Formats: sequence, structure tokens, C-alpha cells
Amino acid sequence: MDDARVGRSIRAVRIRKGWRQEDLAEAASTSQDAVSRLERGLLGGMTVGTIRAIGQAAGVMVDLTPRWQGGELDRLLGGRHSALHEAVAARFAQLPGWTAVPEVTFSIYGERGAIDVLAWHAATRTLLVIELRTEIVDVQELLGVLDRKRRLAPKIAAERGWVPRSVAVWMILAEGRTNRRRVEAHRAVLRAALPSDGRMMRTWLAAPAGEVAALSFWPRNDGVRTAGRLDPVRRVRPPRADPPRP
Repeated sequence: MDDARVGRSIRAVRIRKGWRQEDLAEAASTSQDAVSRLERGLLGGMTVGTIRAIGQAAGVMVDLTPRWQGGELDRLLGGRHSALHEAVAARFAQLPGWTAVPEVTFSIYGERGAIDVLAWHAATRTLLVIELRTEIVDVQELLGVLDRKRRLAPKIAAERGWVPRSVAVWMILAEGRTNRRRVEAHRAVLRAALPSDGRMMRTWLAAPAGEVAALSFWPRNDGVRTAGRLDPVRRVRPPRADPPRP
């Protein structure tokens, strides 16, 4: 993220709207000082949530783009996500009546993105939007993305000739202590939006009826053979010092 560019962009949009810094601060539920610091590119010490809140209030999407050794970061992160994709696809291949399509891209009224897995149950005309995450970073962003995909799902499905009677959503997280801890920290918000769990989904997938919204963890050893690995990212510990020689 280019700090100076983010600040200049926010300032330019604010002025175009005819807003004062105080107006933008009020819309973002933050302080005028935070807006001023952001516009000057002084992002040090500011939380990602505050930066995004100011950007959202101004109508500017602020993305964090980490980079490391060219394309190595994509390959490092993509391995676990691909393995999760493969495991879910393999499981759906065993479910009768379901058609699961991975990476369904869309561009509707200027809204662009991709649904990780779009599943269709023709007998009941049930559409299932599946979001896969190997780790939770921003809970509000996660729920916002999922809600947008659920809203657009009927139009996306119509392009395939699918006319759903109901639309369900399923957030699948890779198993791991960090993800468990973060879900626990935001339990009230997550369960209010996604009240069903994995046990409920196993029953529902066998006989889908009505809309559900679920969050569950995908076990590392789920009995489905895949080429990738779902092992959690290991904590790096300092090397043990060699014992002193006598």
C-alpha cells in the first residue's frame, strides 16, 4: 500500500464531494486528526480498520497488497487455498444431486469478483455460495464480501440457466488454532450472520431445504485424498542452543 497515494486519493475525493475533514471524520466515526494524518500519508500507528473506514466513508476502496520476492508470496499462500479448494471439490463429487463449479467470476453493474465454489442442487433448485478462507484477517470485510456474493448469486446463476428457489451461503475456514481463536473473539458477530455449523451442513447437504447460512472448519484429515496440504502454518521457534561442552 502506497501511503502517500492513499492519502492523496482520499483528499481528492473528499474535496470533490465538497466535504471538510470534519465531515469525513463524522461519516467514518473517527476523529478529524485521523483523517488529517491519513491524507498526509502518515499511516504509522493507524489501524487497518480506521483506514478502511475512512476510505469507505469517502467511497474509496483501500486495498492492502503485500509483496515478497516477486510471485513467491502468491505461491506460498496459494498452496493452502488450492488444497482447501481441492478438498471441498472432492467432497462435493461424492454428494448425489449436486453440481459444484469452482472460481466463478462475475462482473455485474460494476461489481466484480469471484465465488470460490458455486454449487447447484437441481432437484430442489437450491443455490449454495461457498467462501473458502485459510485464515481470518478482517471479520467485517469477510462478512461484507459474503453478503455481496449472496446478493449477486441469483444473477450469476442465471447465466448458467439456474433459477434458484433459495440461496444458501457457507463460509468454510481451514482448521487451525489461529482461526479458532479469531472466531471465538468474534463469536457473537459471526454466529449472528452465520448461525449454522458443519454438523448442520452435513444434514442439509443430503436433503437441502430452504436457506441456510453456515460457518464451519474444514478438518485437515477429512478422509478425502488430495494432492495439496491443509496443514496449518507452523509457528517458528528459535533454534535450541547447543549445550555447553564440558
